[in-house]
Amino acid sequence: MSQAVPKHDVYQAIADPTRRKLLGLLSDKEMPVKEITGHFSMTRTAVSKHLRILEEAGLVRDRKVGRETRYRLDAEPLKELKDWLAYFDRFWENKLSMLRYYVEEQQEDPSDNDK
Repeated sequence: MSQAVPKHDVYQAIADPTRRKLLGLLSDKEMPVKEITGHFSMTRTAVSKHLRILEEAGLVRDRKVGRETRYRLDAEPLKELKDWLAYFDRFWENKLSMLRYYVEEQQEDPSDNDK
């Protein structure tokens, strides 16, 4: 069975600071919308819209408990972001290693500084 393509990708979803804060809140525990809304200076409708975008990106799951909807983090889609950022970690590690090598070479042979 194939999975539906998300309406929002992870990068779009985490681009907004409010949604990043939501992910942080939900990383500790499952929370109902009413409790989540208390952490923001916006309406419940606005918080729900952000939660829906996170859910469409696969970063948040919801479940009904009685009349209440509770949300929790699903960090699995963040692995794509982690993998993408890992490339740049290696890029900068390589650049810093080359700089360290250059500086150490200059320190070992001070006569090169006169050139």
